[in-house]
Amino acid sequence: MAHEHSYPESLNALLTRLPELAIVLGPQSKPGLLAVQKLLQEAVAARAAGDVPKATSKIGTAMDTLSQLADGLDPQEAALMRMLSAQFRQALTMGDTSETQRVSDVMRKRSGATIKKKP
Repeated sequence: MAHEHSYPESLNALLTRLPELAIVLGPQSKPGLLAVQKLLQEAVAARAAGDVPKATSKIGTAMDTLSQLADGLDPQEAALMRMLSAQFRQALTMGDTSETQRVSDVMRKRSGATIKKKP
């Protein structure tokens, strides 16, 4: 079933990069990162099944979990990530792709991540 919502980044790409976060967050983050992985896999499956609200909910919960994991490293940065997570979730719910892209770009810049362009 097709739907009008699109995500600014591939959830599969995020899933493959979760191990990099484990290096930054430390070994104590493993249970939380496994929870994030499961939530994102469920979001991918929901999206593939055309269940956009469920996919959106799973993505939001995964982002909330990531911000909680970051709280141990830098509480101020984690608070900013929680705010961005809420904005991202609201934009996804409303189908506002320009806002999801904007918030995604801010989160990417804050994290130091880069987009790998295909050759």
